[in-house]
Amino acid sequence: MWLLPPSVQDLVPPGHVAHFVRDTVREGLDLTAILSSYEEERGYPPYHPGMMTALLLYAYSQGVYSSRRIARACEERLDLAAVTGMQRPDFRTVSDFRKRHLGALKGLFLQVLRLCREAGLVTLGHVALDGTKIKANASKHKAMSYGRMVEAEPKLAAEVGRWFDEAGKTDRAEDREHGTERRGDEMPEWVASKQTRLQKIREAKAALEAEARAARAAREEKPERKDNGPTATPPDKAQRNFTDPASRIMKTKDGFIQGFNAQVAVDATAQVIVARTLTNQASDSPHLQGLVDQIAANTEALPAQLSADAGYCSEDNLAALQRRKIDAFIATGRQKHGAPSPAKRPAKPDSLVAAMAEKLRAAGREGPYRLRKQLPEPVFGQIKQARGFRQFLLRGLDNVEAEWSLICTVHNLLKLASHQRRQLAMA
Repeated sequence: MWLLPPSVQDLVPPGHVAHFVRDTVREGLDLTAILSSYEEERGYPPYHPGMMTALLLYAYSQGVYSSRRIARACEERLDLAAVTGMQRPDFRTVSDFRKRHLGALKGLFLQVLRLCREAGLVTLGHVALDGTKIKANASKHKAMSYGRMVEAEPKLAAEVGRWFDEAGKTDRAEDREHGTERRGDEMPEWVASKQTRLQKIREAKAALEAEARAARAAREEKPERKDNGPTATPPDKAQRNFTDPASRIMKTKDGFIQGFNAQVAVDATAQVIVARTLTNQASDSPHLQGLVDQIAANTEALPAQLSADAGYCSEDNLAALQRRKIDAFIATGRQKHGAPSPAKRPAKPDSLVAAMAEKLRAAGREGPYRLRKQLPEPVFGQIKQARGFRQFLLRGLDNVEAEWSLICTVHNLLKLASHQRRQLAMA
């Protein structure tokens, strides 16, 4: 029994990251985009939006992502009680808040990055790019190829039609047996489920055909490129997932997953993420220029050096970095263990790829390219292994991109918290 209620400051030790996240959200972040939606007195939120924002950020920093797990942790864990002031929002409140303010939460990435820059954690002396495949909130077994759709559609249509006939005969027989007052027009569940599946297949088939037509139109706009696609019909192996159509089958070192390709650009000073994006394209190469432009937009400067693996190597990317006067170190092939430099990719003698291969060979083991594995890969390890984020909760490309932005925001917030602890220890 307590005669006086405890202070939230006493629930966890001084210097705990829970205090840091709560105080940073309250004093260091602009939550106008969230608070402005609560102007009316009627329907005023029972929990302060600032507290809910701090709760989400702190829960993510502790590897707690599910709204149900967050709500349960508010009841069981003192560190979350220190963030919420011992308030206990239920899981629906947490889930609805995240859905409602997903766009505003995505925007917190720039604010936290600004705080990292002010703390001296971002210098842009060297930035490394990389991508990682993360599972979607969908099973790869819920995907179907275009070839199977073409084969399955007429079979299902015939089966559904036959079952409709049988259902009609059954209804008429029941009318004769039970009278016309008894409802007999309901569609049996075993018919409805097949009909629903047929509808999903038709929708997915139409979407794949639309994508194929769009790709065909894009190729026709560039007549100088060789066109290997004689028709606008999707290839038989083209797949679409029924649970999350935006996700794609992607290859990883552990096999194939239904997922997305999450991209980051990491500064060498303190492993702070200075740019991030997410795509359903398995290839990394198309995203280099966009990430570089995002670095410039986020920090108002370009990195002096940039490194990336062979997945980003192309003549167009190297030329773009050359135009931006960035000293690039991009692998031109896969590097075998123990080799002094990555293997050369077959290239024309006078090409930028050939020049990059020679540049990497001349730099040797101690060249700037060595930083490539020291930056993004530990970041992915901290996100996926230390904090256990291995599958997205949301569905749809925009929602998943915002969720990835929130994950990157929390990563930078923890880097800022570690820096503050070091500063206090030195003081």
